[in-house]
Parts: sequence; structure tokens; C-alpha cells
Amino acid sequence: MKLSRVFFQRSALQVAQDLLGKIFVCVQDGRRIGARIVETEAYMGVEDKAAHSYGGRRTKRTEIMYGQPGLLYVYFIYGMYHCANVVTAEVNVPQAVLIRAAEPLEGLEEMALNRFQKNWGELSGRQSIQVANGPGKFCLAMGIDRSVNGEDLCGDRLFLEDDGYTFETASDKRIGIGYAEEAADYLYRFYVRNSKYVSVR
Repeated sequence: MKLSRVFFQRSALQVAQDLLGKIFVCVQDGRRIGARIVETEAYMGVEDKAAHSYGGRRTKRTEIMYGQPGLLYVYFIYGMYHCANVVTAEVNVPQAVLIRAAEPLEGLEEMALNRFQKNWGELSGRQSIQVANGPGKFCLAMGIDRSVNGEDLCGDRLFLEDDGYTFETASDKRIGIGYAEEAADYLYRFYVRNSKYVSVR
């Protein structure tokens, strides 16, 4: 079942937990690439010192975060990697959820070529686990870059599905935000407890 706008019209903390187990789907040239989300991070907007929109910061880059829930916010980091975020809450409430890691399900050949320039059958066991087990890796594998920044995840090209997958959830501190003072200690990272595809345990 495809997720509707209502799913995203909630706090990033709620959506971050509920995105776990959902399937992120990209349709490219009529073919589906799909991966099950196994790790997320919530960014709570103006009061969250780790969020791009902290303090009401509103720039050309962050403008998408102020849009309607269900949009895709893609940014570029370290001059190397893209990160994919799901906009949540309400218009002008700039919260978002970072997709940190996923388990490849569909379009394995495309994902392997995108990540390693190899066919899926040529990947080592370690490589097959590392196809999308990090935010930059996820974007590379799924073919996500700034060209889809602002894309509506309630459309037909990029969307999320719920297939009823069940699991146990765990939480921990977010990664790589030591600059965020007390916000660095918030338990806003969520992951599927027994998934081998989680980026950091």
C-alpha cells in the first residue's frame, strides 16, 4: 500500500519511527528500484540545534523543509554525497527525517551498478550489505541526487509503500552532529534492531 500525505503530516519523531520497515521506491524508465528503510534520524526543526532549520533558518537550500509534508529534501555534503530526507509535520514547520540506511529489495542490478559499477552477482557478501547502509550510500544506490530535490513522495516516480513488515525498533543518538550541543545527545536515531543493514549500532 502506498503511503498517503496523511502519513507525513505528523512530528518528525513519529514519522522517523514509522518509516522503519517501509519500502522506498524509485521508478526509473519503467523499472522499480526498492529498498526497505532500516535506519532513520529525526530533525525537529527550529528548536533542534542539529537541524538545518534551527532557529528558523530559511535559505534557498532549506526552503523545501518549509513546504508540504511528503516532499523529498535532498542536500549535498562533504562535496561528495547526497542525503535524502522526508519533509514532515505541517507547512512552515520545518521538520524532516533523514533516511540513513536501507535493505535492497528490488532492482538489485541497478543498485549494484549505481554503487559499485558491478553486477549484483559480482558483489562480495560485505558489499551486498553495504549497498545502502549509510545516507550517502542509500542515495547513490537509489539514483537520488539534487535533481529530485522537492519531489513529491506521494507521486508515481518516488514513493513509499507499506507491506506490513514487522520488527523490533531501537533508538540511539544521531551520528556526526557533535556541534549540536545538548541536541547531540537526543535519542532521535531509530533503527530495526536485528537488521544487518543498519549503518551504526
